[in-house]
This record gives sequence, structure tokens and C-alpha cells, in this order.
Amino acid sequence: MKNKPVPGSLFGLLVRNYLLFTLTLLVIVGGIFSLWDQWLTRLYQPADWAGLMADSALLSGNYQSLTCYTGDTGSAFAVYDGDGLLVYSSDLGFDPLCTPSELDCVQLWDADAAVTTFALSNANKESRYLVIRQSMSDGSVDTMVLNGSYEVIFGGLKEGKTVYTPQEFLYLSGKRFSDAFLTRGVFVNQDNEPMTVLLREAVISDADYMKRYQDSWKVWLLFIPLFLLSAGLFIWWLSRRIGRPLRRLNDAVVSQSEGRMVRVGDCGGTREIRRIGESFDRFSDRLAESEAERQRLDQGRQKLIADISHDLKTPITVIAGYIDAICDGKVPPEEQERYLRAIQGKAAALTELVDAFHEYSKVEHPEFVLHTEPTDLCEFLRAYLADKYDEIDLAGFGLDIDLPDRALRCQLDPLQFRRVLDNLLSNALRHNRLGTMLFFRLTETEGKALLTVADNGAGIPPQRIQSIFEPFVVGSDARSGQGSGLGLSITRRIMELHGGSISLSTRPAAGKGTEFLLTLPLWQPPAST
Repeated sequence: MKNKPVPGSLFGLLVRNYLLFTLTLLVIVGGIFSLWDQWLTRLYQPADWAGLMADSALLSGNYQSLTCYTGDTGSAFAVYDGDGLLVYSSDLGFDPLCTPSELDCVQLWDADAAVTTFALSNANKESRYLVIRQSMSDGSVDTMVLNGSYEVIFGGLKEGKTVYTPQEFLYLSGKRFSDAFLTRGVFVNQDNEPMTVLLREAVISDADYMKRYQDSWKVWLLFIPLFLLSAGLFIWWLSRRIGRPLRRLNDAVVSQSEGRMVRVGDCGGTREIRRIGESFDRFSDRLAESEAERQRLDQGRQKLIADISHDLKTPITVIAGYIDAICDGKVPPEEQERYLRAIQGKAAALTELVDAFHEYSKVEHPEFVLHTEPTDLCEFLRAYLADKYDEIDLAGFGLDIDLPDRALRCQLDPLQFRRVLDNLLSNALRHNRLGTMLFFRLTETEGKALLTVADNGAGIPPQRIQSIFEPFVVGSDARSGQGSGLGLSITRRIMELHGGSISLSTRPAAGKGTEFLLTLPLWQPPAST
């Protein structure tokens, strides 16, 4: 069995709760800091174009699922088919139609070259545009000069390309979106169609970065409600651990003062509070036991007086009535002998009842002792049943005996154990019809002698089984004047004094109406020294 944990003291409870509250605050601060750090990480985290281009959803056309790669800085992407028609865009601002030549002016996302455009003017104040493409790997530079009509007048970036449209120049110079850096990627979808994805990566200004950084500090405002919530929870917890047990103790004391017997039980709380509750329960238990014992004695006394009065009233009333009738001359002389014999029978029944009262009070007396001696129970039963055989046979009953051949020795008081058998036998003869078979069977089980006394009669009513060994309880449904109702109480007490027991089987064996089970410890000879 698992031992219950020993409750701590009040001081220990306060210290533990203070440390736990401090730890909770540290956890709250750590959690808010982690949330703030994630916020800042997402603030400075660029779009993951490599992840987007490698995702299989791009080939299958599930473009909506690719928005997770754009980050939180305002970056976006758009997908165009081979004719330059917009198929999907994750944000507004993309052209619904972008010709292949316009798309071709955008740098590839994984290219190692950077394009820089400068607006110039010549001596005649004519517009000129200097376009420089520099390789990041080998440092080589390609140069191109355009006039105001975007015609190539010097150099070139693509062989055969001599003129650019204004839209193409916007894509080439990266000025199509003023606050974003534009690149492109090419792929072939599942239908084997060439597709282009424009990748627009937002360029955040320093002022915007600063504003976002300042806004991120608002997450620390969560500390105030979380602090109040945790403080409230700890106050409630302390109230349960201390206030609730004290209220239970107070309610128990008030109930006890009003005469209601209550127990606190495991009131919880600290060691000091539990000790008070345990002391109160011990005090309450002693009071309850004293009150229960007093009520039991009162009820027993009242029941005993009522039962004695009931059992004495009938024969005394009959005797008094017959005597009055004879004294008043109401009985003819020829009937007086019959009346006197009826009085004699009632007096004999009254004597038997008084004797039963005497035997019951004697065996229940604390100083009553048995005079036992080692006795062969088998031989004792054979002698007893042989002595009773004629009585049983003349009463019209049958007898079935099953006794072992070997000796079963028990410490018996022959006189008192014979009284046990007399009570059981007289009950069987009194409450069963003629022709009923009586069974006596003796066996050894688990170091004890088991004597079964049964009959195949009508049995005992179920409502009597639980109380059959109580004083003044008889086996019939009504008190008919047959027996005092003390025989089985005396029998049980004698069996207990022998160290044994007697019980009434609630499920008799097949063919049995009533079955009593008597057990006696076997006698063990003293060990030789």
C-alpha cells in the first residue's frame, strides 16, 4: 500500500508558495521574452525564395500554400504563364499582363549579377541612361547606354536587343516597384508549360524598421494581466489550503455544539491544521461511541423488558383466567380437572421460560467459564444420537448420520455442548412436520471440525435468517408460544466460548431446508519436551 505523503508545516507552505510564485513570474517573463524575440526574428527575416522555388506546390499549381515563404515584411510573388498572363498573385500591384520580353528584363533570383541604372544627360541636355551589370563571381562588367527613347546607343546586355519599351526599362532598372527589389524564377509546371514567377521582396526603410521595433515592445504589456492572473491564482490556492480547512473545522465545532455528531475527516491543509482535525475526530469518535453504546444498551434493555413481558404475559394471563373461573364457580366440577391440567401445562411452560432466561443470563455473564476436556467429537456424537434415537423415532422423524471413522478431538465442555445439540434438535422437532429427515454430518476442514446439522423441512423464512441468533427470535413468522426464542442465542454463546462458531447457511445444500454449520478448533496435544 502506498504511503500517503506527510503534510508540510504552515511556514513551509508559505515559503514554497513564495518561491513558486517567483518562479511563475520568471516563467512569464521568459515566455514574453521568447514571444518578443520571435516577433523581432520575423521582423528582420527576409523572404525565403529558395524554399519557394524548391517547393513541389509550385509545380502542382497550389500557389496559395506558398505564401508562407514571403515572410512578414510585405514581400509577395506572382505567377505568369508562357504568354505573360497573370495566373496568381499573393498581393496586389502586379501587372495582369506582362510580356515575355518584359519578364526577360528581370534578373533571375539565383543569378550572380547585379544591375544598376543611372539617369544622365549629355551636353545638349538630352536624357541618357547608363545601365551596368556586374558579375558577383568574377567581377566582370557589362555596360549599356540608352537614349531618351530607350534605344541602345552604346554597348548592350543582350545580343540583338537594340531598343526597350518604357515598361521593359522599368523592369530592367528595378523601378517597377519603388519600395521593392524584383527578381524572377522560371519553371515548368505539371502540364509541361513554361511558367515565370516574379519575386517582389519588400525593402523596408529605417524609419519603418524603427516603428516596427517600437511596436514590438507592446508585447510586454501582457505581463500586467498575467501577473494579476497568477497573483489571483496563488491567493485562491492559499485560501483553499488554509482558509478552507479552517472553515471545515469551524463548521464541525459548531455542529458538535448543536448536538450533531460530525467528523472532519481529512480536512487538508498544513500539518498543524490536520493535527487539530485529527484530534477533533478522535474526540468526536469517542463521543459517538459513547452515545451509540448508551443507545444500544437502552434499546437492548427496552427490548429485553418487552420480550420478557410478552413471553410471561400469555401463560400468566391464562393461569389467572382459569383460577378466577374456578374460584367464581364458573367451572363445573367435572371440568375442573381439565382446567387444572391446563394450568399445570402453562405453569410448566412458564417454568421452562424462566429456566431459559436463567441459562441465557448465566452464559452471558462475564464470569461464566466452561469446563473443557479433550473429547473425541465422533464418539460424543455417536453416544448422543444413540441416546436420542428413540425420541427422534417416536416423534416421527428420520435420522441420517455421516461421521468419520477416525477420531476428531476437540476441547469440549460435555454438558454445555450437549445443550447446543439439544437446542438444535428440539428446534428441528418442534418446527418441522412428521416424516422430516434430520442430518448430522461431521468433517475436518482447515484444522477445524465442521459439524453440519440440517433437515429437509420447510426451512426458516428469509427475513429471519439474519437475526435468527438474536434473543427472542424464533424460526416461525409469528410467536406461537413454542419456545422462548433464547435457545439459539445460548447456542451461539456456548460455541463462541469453545472458540468455535455457528452459522445458518443462506444457501442450504440440495434437498435441505435448514442447515446449521458448527465449527470447533481441533485439539492439539502439547509438544513433548
